[in-house]
Amino acid sequence: MNKITPVIMAGGSGTRLWPLSRGNYPKQFLSLSGVQTMLQDTVSRLNGLKTDSVMLICNEEHRFIAAEQIRQIGAKHSGIFLEPVGRNTAPAIALAAFKAIEQGHDPLLLVLAADHVIDDVNAFQQSVSKAAELAAQNKLVTFGIVGNKPETGYGYIKRGQQFQTGFVVDSFVEKPDLATAKDYIASGDYYWNSGMFLFKASRYLTELKTFRPDIYAACDAAMKVQNNDFDFIRVDKTAFEACPDESIDYAVMEHTNDAVVVPMDAGWSDVGGFAALWEVSAKDENGNVFSGDVKAVNTKNTLVFCEDKLVATVGVEDLVIVNTKDAVLVAHKDNSQHVKEIVNQLKLEDRTEVTFHREVYRPWGKYDSIDNGERFQVKRITVKPGAKLSVQMHHHRAEHWIVVSGTAKVTNGDNDILLTENQSTYIPVGVIHALENPGKVDLELIEVQSGSYLGEDDIVRFEDRYGRVEGK
Repeated sequence: MNKITPVIMAGGSGTRLWPLSRGNYPKQFLSLSGVQTMLQDTVSRLNGLKTDSVMLICNEEHRFIAAEQIRQIGAKHSGIFLEPVGRNTAPAIALAAFKAIEQGHDPLLLVLAADHVIDDVNAFQQSVSKAAELAAQNKLVTFGIVGNKPETGYGYIKRGQQFQTGFVVDSFVEKPDLATAKDYIASGDYYWNSGMFLFKASRYLTELKTFRPDIYAACDAAMKVQNNDFDFIRVDKTAFEACPDESIDYAVMEHTNDAVVVPMDAGWSDVGGFAALWEVSAKDENGNVFSGDVKAVNTKNTLVFCEDKLVATVGVEDLVIVNTKDAVLVAHKDNSQHVKEIVNQLKLEDRTEVTFHREVYRPWGKYDSIDNGERFQVKRITVKPGAKLSVQMHHHRAEHWIVVSGTAKVTNGDNDILLTENQSTYIPVGVIHALENPGKVDLELIEVQSGSYLGEDDIVRFEDRYGRVEGK
């Protein structure tokens, strides 16, 4: 049987779980229901299946976060595709299929989303094994979730006659109203559409070329010009931008005569909002889900996430309370899906809270914007052992660095110096400088910026080991 290559799609806009998720840190990179992040859980639940290294698809802004989270769990990957622009699932999967065949084999592609919760890993793997038998026979398999309630937030798959360990797909159905959803669940002939698939790479491309030759041609052209940068695979931007935006359901699965659905009953959720997050999380005796420093009196069925402050609740029920370092959300659980409307308001006002957390992750570590004013900004910077920021200079700001812990190797103009705890240095405007952690533990320092312009785009890079074009 063909080897399975997992293809994990890790895109996302970070709107449905705002302010926990942001544009540059969507939910797949968050730890919501355990120790690991959702991306890490997605990779880890493959353990025990006979698979090749995972292939990851994400965008440019998320590349270092994705690579670091894969590294943290000791997993191997066969490349991280960076989409120049978002073009939905049909083109993204096509890139992976072209790459798999380019590497000299024709594996079964197990297409997974990075932001799903699956409680029963064994049931998940059993469904994958059944699907693999069908995919090896040139079937295009989708996984249908055995629904336990009428759900209006999901599309549905209607099954037809049985085919070996699965069922022929009769039709794909759009999100229904509540009455229709109740009928679907009662009939037993409908499954929730999970957005997970398994098929041969070549078979997918053949069907894509048949039904959407425009998508096939655009992805084929994009793959002809590849730029490999460390772990990252970039394709031709102009060609990919010309690709239509289309889901695999619309482009292929609704048209092919070889679509088969394999049922999956594995405690699945796409965590489409805070109400869904509350449902899949472990609760206390009062139905509450608490994360962080929470004190509660007479509180029921409430979800509280807090990062850095004590949150206290008294006499409340069915609420969602999320406290991050720069934003607080309070919503009724039944209306929490409308958080997107808040995000849209923030977008109209060009608020940075839509895209960035106060704490921002970089390939060398992270920084937390502690304070700022008209002509100053204070950051707490953490540099990982062995990591180095780019050799750079600023036109509009000076910087003062004070080491809190660890050891800093600093280039300040023509001088190279070592700084340890409580030592500092001053970087004048226009002076070329660099910061490196030569030690074995994290380097923590306070950076005070002062000047007429403090934006992240006031950086002129002369050398950078991470191949970055913009951003710090």
